[in-house]
Amino acid sequence: MESLRALFSIDQWVYQVFGVVFITLLLAYAQKRLLARLQKRLERTETPWDDALFAALSRTLGVLIWVTGVAAAAALVERQSPSAIFGAVGPLRDVGVVGCIAWFLIRFIQRAEQNLLERGQIKGRPLDRTTLDAVAKLLRVSVMITAVLVALQTLGFSVSGVLAFGGIGGIAVGFAAKDLLANFFGGLTIYLDRPFAVGDWIRSPDRELEGTVEQIGWRLTRIRTFDMRPIYVPNSTFTTITVENPSRMSNRRIYETIGIRYEDVSHVSAIVEAVTAMLRGHEEIDQNRTLMVNFNQFSASSLDFFVYAFTKTTSWSRYHAVKQDVLLRISQIVAEHGAEIAFPTSTVHVEGLEALQRG
Repeated sequence: MESLRALFSIDQWVYQVFGVVFITLLLAYAQKRLLARLQKRLERTETPWDDALFAALSRTLGVLIWVTGVAAAAALVERQSPSAIFGAVGPLRDVGVVGCIAWFLIRFIQRAEQNLLERGQIKGRPLDRTTLDAVAKLLRVSVMITAVLVALQTLGFSVSGVLAFGGIGGIAVGFAAKDLLANFFGGLTIYLDRPFAVGDWIRSPDRELEGTVEQIGWRLTRIRTFDMRPIYVPNSTFTTITVENPSRMSNRRIYETIGIRYEDVSHVSAIVEAVTAMLRGHEEIDQNRTLMVNFNQFSASSLDFFVYAFTKTTSWSRYHAVKQDVLLRISQIVAEHGAEIAFPTSTVHVEGLEALQRG
């Protein structure tokens, strides 16, 4: 009986605090189960946005519920025992809500970016990974800056004063971090001018730089060389060097010189015509580009004609297969005309040799 009396003698506000915490616990548990079921159903849909939305909500909504619940419980306690420390509950609650919203937006942007990268297309059109990466980064930076400014305003700071101080401090920071800013604007230039994108094969005739672009950051660009070594290039470098992007070539060129023996001079014209006809009928040669086969030089050991044509493919491996086929067909044409491909030879003429032989 004494225990029951002690229990009922507890102030009503204690039960209220307990009730608020218990309801918060139930809401957090219920939203977790509900979002888990909805997310499983939405994973079957084709759109990437609903998956990203509920994936972002899966953690942030629970944290938001607990922030609100704990703040409500603290407000009940403050009514019974006023203290200076409870005066910070309201601003901290508001900052917590702002932080949860910013966290949700950042998680939504990251998950949507990941889903789009996995699908590789937007509304049936091919996805530009570089543009998607730039847009996602700008959105995340915008959300973080906005959240910080709103949080400062909530805590009682003057946003205009903060911005003014930031403008003055930005000048000093600019002088101290000019290289960092140069790389930042270099990255911005890459995103705007788009001389290359993620996945492109690039090289520079000014530097020993060649490989596949793996990532374009705000400060560095990561390039993977063909021997699988990563190279980290500051973005400011690309504003001062020439960059060649073979990935964007429209065709690959075949430019070869073939030498015929001098004793086969009577066959040169027919061979040139036959090679031209072969290239005109080749299914892998682009007929809309320049196509030339001409005899052009009396070399030291051969009669040379050149082959100038463009393949339809830009794939490096496929190009070499096409080039091999073309060269083998040329050698077959030369053989069919009773001629031979020349190789370096030397002929020695001795004066009076015929007279000596007759004598």
